[in-house]
Amino acid sequence: MSDAAIFAISLGVTLVGLVASWGVYRRRGAASGARGAALSLIPLAASMTGVTSFFADLVFSPMKWAGVAVAGLAIVLYLASGAALSRRSVTEGDGGKAARKAPKTKQAGAGKAPKGAVGGAAPTAADPDLAEIEDILRNRGIK
Repeated sequence: MSDAAIFAISLGVTLVGLVASWGVYRRRGAASGARGAALSLIPLAASMTGVTSFFADLVFSPMKWAGVAVAGLAIVLYLASGAALSRRSVTEGDGGKAARKAPKTKQAGAGKAPKGAVGGAAPTAADPDLAEIEDILRNRGIK
């Protein structure tokens, strides 16, 4: 498509948008009218900077669509490999399985504390940071 045709179409769309923005300004106020005018100027700005011709060439060029397809394939492969790597790191080794399969033991005499109770049993988690967080939650009455 020629540059003159793209400019003419963009100018027409901009003018229609500015007329509509004037109507919006009259009905809803200056803020809505200014927003409409800003959006209406985008096609003209895109035409003047050459962005419109890039997208027009993209739409009508099979080679550029093939490039878009290859970029999409690259993104899908990257995301799939990330999911596979995260799954493999969880299932690899004994660390992840042993931690999940370890039985949870309760302390003797440690039952549920009453709802308003502030104190509680000592944390039973193996990780000291997690134990501290559990203690804080327990003190605030959060399960």
